[in-house]
Amino acid sequence: MPYSYEPHYFEEFEAGQTFESVGRTVTEADFVLHSAFSGDWTELHTNAEYAADSGFGERIAQGPMTFVLATGFVYRCGFLERRVVAFLGMNYMDIPAPVYAGDTVSAEFEVTETRELDSRDDAGLVVLDSELTNQDGEPVFAGDMKFLVERRE
Repeated sequence: MPYSYEPHYFEEFEAGQTFESVGRTVTEADFVLHSAFSGDWTELHTNAEYAADSGFGERIAQGPMTFVLATGFVYRCGFLERRVVAFLGMNYMDIPAPVYAGDTVSAEFEVTETRELDSRDDAGLVVLDSELTNQDGEPVFAGDMKFLVERRE
């Protein structure tokens, strides 16, 4: 059963370590709030009649919304709580399948790299391979998230 993890300092991460999130059902409110915040009111995401005639058959979440869901899960897990100095970006991001209102999504994170940085003595680099899946286990997001994480000392 996925649960909240204790916050980790840089020294506590190691390659191969995994973390699993709880699940969350994507709602109509998520669609509206993301559109309002981002300004992306594209009809494929906001017009049920238009989307019904699309290849998806109904409205789908904006691609960036799936990324936002993944970042929410990484923080909700708790292992980065009060330890992140900065989110440094991603080397890749894939959105292999759509997210629909009513889908229940969850995430798994694997540490793929930890690295000390010459430029920082208070933090190090932690790279997490991230995969968001729906209730059927189908991947809907994948990407590597790079974080600057506080050192214990």
